[in-house]
This record gives sequence, structure tokens and C-alpha cells, in this order.
Amino acid sequence: MRAVVQNDKSRASRTRLRKTRVRGGLAVLAVVAVGLQGCAQSSTEVRPAGGQPLQAPPARALDAYAAKLRAAHAVAKRWGLKRAPLPAPPPPAEKPRIPTRDGFEVDDHTERGLPPVFTTIPTKEKIVFLTIDDGGEKDRRFLKMMSDLKIPYTAFLSDYLVKDDYAYFKKMQARGVTLNNHTLTHPYLPGLSYAEQKHEICGMQKVIRKRYGKRPAVFRPPFGNYNQDTLVAAKSCGVTHVPLWNEEVFVDHWDYREWDRKIHRGDIVLTHFRGTEDWDGTMPDMIRRFLDKITAEGYAVARLEDYL
Repeated sequence: MRAVVQNDKSRASRTRLRKTRVRGGLAVLAVVAVGLQGCAQSSTEVRPAGGQPLQAPPARALDAYAAKLRAAHAVAKRWGLKRAPLPAPPPPAEKPRIPTRDGFEVDDHTERGLPPVFTTIPTKEKIVFLTIDDGGEKDRRFLKMMSDLKIPYTAFLSDYLVKDDYAYFKKMQARGVTLNNHTLTHPYLPGLSYAEQKHEICGMQKVIRKRYGKRPAVFRPPFGNYNQDTLVAAKSCGVTHVPLWNEEVFVDHWDYREWDRKIHRGDIVLTHFRGTEDWDGTMPDMIRRFLDKITAEGYAVARLEDYL
């Protein structure tokens, strides 16, 4: 049986874990706001040649918008970001059809109606999706940072790492984060029998339903490795989508799947619940690296579940 195996340089380090300011922009906006307010005060109408009067924007609306931007920039500065994250566009009225990525199919993938395996969401919007795996690090400042900045993300949990503090992820869920399946013990699934794989996947479904109230429909295989048995087992216990990733962000660098080493529209970005025991920094440090890069390149972070 053909197994799909990712090029995962960090597999060994993950296994070990188991064992153990935008002031310039504001200034420009302020100038624009002052200018528009001046126009509004001197004349409420702008009459184009041969046309109907155009109403100038109300000064009150401009003031509110400027205040909102100032607040966003203040939060970004407080968390050490170079600029405020860009807001994501509204979710699509109709969710996109997501096919399995070429080369990621298993035998009889389509014929058996197995969940699609993909690394990018089809979209024309300049957005990416942040996903975080396993649950090893439980950083309270990370929770506050993501709440303050209003950044959506999706968690994929392994029970052997989260069971010492289920409440941490309950707080995460209360902030709107979807908690998804990453198996009970984070094994190399293609090396297991079908029954063993089903136990790992369906067993984690039961844990999440018991602890967090809802069985997830999204599953990520450990290390991104799977075979036909993996997807058959996942489907049997309610999984509809198997997202992998196109980039991985660490506290000190990025890794890329594509040869061009660039971020693309709709890319899924992977990172892990890690701290100073594994990284030369913290999860907030990693988020700063992630947000500074995507914001500088004009990307916003969208909620993955809105597109599935």
C-alpha cells in the first residue's frame, strides 16, 4: 500500500518532545482625515462636471475609523509588531470545492470518496491560514496575544500532550478556536495496521467530543504522513477534510514546500505549540515573525473553517 510521506526535517525533534510603527501610516491617515473634515466643514457637497452632488464623508465616521486604526496600531505596538495585521475579508458566501493536491492521492481516493488532502485553499483573496499542531506548549501570553490581535487560527491536538491541561485548550476554544484531531499519541501512521490507525484517529475524536463538546471533522496526520488506511479510518469516524501545509514557521525561520520559497494566496501555514525548551524563543516570538512577514507582503489571516 502506497504511503504518502512528507519531507519532514523536524520529525526527530518532535518525537523527542513526546519523550519527555506604524506611526507613518497613522500620520498619513490623520492628514487625510483632517483634509476631509475640512472639506466637510467648508462644503458638504462636491459637484462634478455635469453630475449630481457628491456628499463628502461625515467627519464623525472618519473620526471613528481613525480611532479604530489608532487602537489597532497601539495593540500591535504593545506586542512588538512592526505594523498592525491586516483584516481578513468576509468569508465566502459559497465555500470552495477543495480537491486533493496532485501527487497526494492514495489508491481509489476518488472512488471511495475519501477526504481531500490539500495544502492550499482555492481563493483569489490575499489570505493565509494559521494552523498549530500537537499541544506541547501551553503559553498563557500566547492566548492573550492572539485574542488582543484578533488573529484566527486552528489547533490540531494530540491527547498525550494536552491531557495534562485540558482547561488551557478549553480557554482557547472559548476564544473561537476550533480544536481538531492530530491522533492520540502522534505516531507514524503508515507503520500501523488499519485497526491501530483507527484507534489513534477515532480515539482522539472521542476525547475531543468528551472534553470540548463536539467531534471534529478535520484531521491532520502526524508528520503529514498517511496511506489509504489512514484516510479510510478517518472517514469512518467523521473526518471530511485533511489539510496539510505549504509553509512552516518557527521562531527563527520559515520553511517552504514550494520551490519558489514564497507565500501564495490561500496557503496553509503550520507551526507548533513550542516554547524555549525546543526553540530559541517563545510562541509570541514566533507569532511576531509570522505576522510581520505576511503583513509586509500584504496578506491577512483568515479562519480555515470558514472555507471548509
